[in-house]
Amino acid sequence: MGKNQLDVTALGELLIDFIQNGTSEQGNPMFEANPGGAPCNVLAMLAKLGHSVSFIGKVGKDGFGTQLSEAITKAGIDGSGLVFDPEVHTTLSLVHKLPNGDRDFSFYRNPGADMNLKPEEVNLDLIRNAKIFHFGTLSMTDEPVLSATKLAIATAEESGCLRSFDPNLRLPLWHHEEDAKAAFDYGLHHCDILKISDNEIRWFTGKEDFDEGIELLQKTYHIPLITLSMGPDGSRAYKGSLMVEVPAFLQPNTIETTGAGDTFGACVLHGILREGMEALNEEKLRSILTFANAAASIVTTRKGALAVMPSEAEVRALITAVQ
Repeated sequence: MGKNQLDVTALGELLIDFIQNGTSEQGNPMFEANPGGAPCNVLAMLAKLGHSVSFIGKVGKDGFGTQLSEAITKAGIDGSGLVFDPEVHTTLSLVHKLPNGDRDFSFYRNPGADMNLKPEEVNLDLIRNAKIFHFGTLSMTDEPVLSATKLAIATAEESGCLRSFDPNLRLPLWHHEEDAKAAFDYGLHHCDILKISDNEIRWFTGKEDFDEGIELLQKTYHIPLITLSMGPDGSRAYKGSLMVEVPAFLQPNTIETTGAGDTFGACVLHGILREGMEALNEEKLRSILTFANAAASIVTTRKGALAVMPSEAEVRALITAVQ
């Protein structure tokens, strides 16, 4: 494989999201085992849009690990960087829908196989041969995956990859809140593209005003492109002094929001791969955010994320119908 023959390589968690899907005759909640994990959700959307993508991570050598391996292959993701742990089981997550449509997560990850990825198990060529390397903070909660993530980031920097960071805050997975903030800080110091959500920027910066929070990040970390997802309030992109805001595509038949942020982030990377970072002006950023918002809204109408990403034709059809 030659230099830049992959569009995006991501490292992180691959797990089973148990999402409530009705109730039994006894009135008990029933959960469906959906393949999940933010990095692979991003890759699945990129693959749906025609990009070459690869994943680095670890699952258990168990039934769920086999299900996940088959799922990412079916989604068009290269799984040559996936490692199987013979001793630690695949990580599981129970996703409960809240009355406002948001989600509450309960994780079975103490430990989980994704936490046990070792530096020597990381296929560095998958990073060296990619245009963009994507990562989050869930691969920084514990050792040895923390060291594996830092090695991967350093390899991306040495290789000249664009580095994409989505913190994907899940506080229940951290031993201490200050550890989560340290991981945020590390990722912010080592990224060219940041996707951050409204609750994350408030939590990390302490600023209720988004523009003030973004300005603090820009001054501290000098990140070339920051995108902010605001749920039903739409999204923003910040590039230097330029700020672009686009409204959301609100869906009357939203089921739950799992994977919506990942879909949004993937579509931003899709736009960057097509246009290039330097060419991103107001018009192009507006177009990218519009496409990303529309794709994310479609995912909210479907259970799960990784296996149900929308096609470009579906996204374009929604944009045309609304505009």
